[in-house]
Amino acid sequence: MLPGLEPADLPADAVEVGRIHDAWGIKGWFKVLPHSASPEALFSSRRWYLQPSERAAKPAFAGTVLLRIREAKEHSDSIVASAHEVDDRAAAEALKGSRIFVPRSSFPTAGDDEYYWVDLIGLQVVNREGVVLGEVRDLMATGPQTVLVVGYAEDGKPAERMIPFVAAYVDAVDIAGKRITVDWQPDY
Repeated sequence: MLPGLEPADLPADAVEVGRIHDAWGIKGWFKVLPHSASPEALFSSRRWYLQPSERAAKPAFAGTVLLRIREAKEHSDSIVASAHEVDDRAAAEALKGSRIFVPRSSFPTAGDDEYYWVDLIGLQVVNREGVVLGEVRDLMATGPQTVLVVGYAEDGKPAERMIPFVAAYVDAVDIAGKRITVDWQPDY
């Protein structure tokens, strides 16, 4: 294990938000590949939990470790960060491929009519008539809009329907009630 990295328990509300891509410079900075086009969660949390890449032949650590972030910022078209436990290029290179998790509770508060994708997954989708259309399994960014990937069963077999996540089709999102109401029909 790298010196300075301490074993930690992954928080119950942990969300994977990115991966360490590579070392950046000679002073222990590293590049991060965020899973989101808006990586605010990386900037808002000073405690990242790392797990080794599932593809790493010889990981630098086992299990989950805590990384105390000194600074995370945008640089050109990427995200770079430094941590108290990583002080040279070799240590940063050893983290390559590590999966980054942060507690959901440390995410910045979303604005009105803004939602984190992780909060939408698992919500039941119903139309205006009360017909259950399925459950949000995933979301897709298609450029100009996001699309809900809604899973349901048809004749006992798993199926999916795609519903644009835009105001024209989405009437209400009730995170607490675990429900999204849409203007959509089962045969669309």
